[in-house]
Amino acid sequence: MTRRKTGDILSVTSILPAIISVIFFYIKRGPDFDIYFGITVFSILSIIGIIFAVIALIMSKLRIFGLIGLIANVLVLVFAFLLLLAMGIGEP
Repeated sequence: MTRRKTGDILSVTSILPAIISVIFFYIKRGPDFDIYFGITVFSILSIIGIIFAVIALIMSKLRIFGLIGLIANVLVLVFAFLLLLAMGIGEP
């Protein structure tokens, strides 16, 4: 497998953690859900997606999917941070 082909696969794969995070958010919402578990899942998935996107930007010549994956995963990480901040403010 060539370096460019690997970069293309990773660039498409970098979008998947953001999509999985959105699906997880809509499936597991509700009053009986452990919010800290959700924050952990969002953070881990977005960090994995950011790593894939950075490697894809280095290895691939088709950089649009890598940029989309990087931006989407950074937005998920910011969402998780704001959710953690809100939980910290809301608890005594």
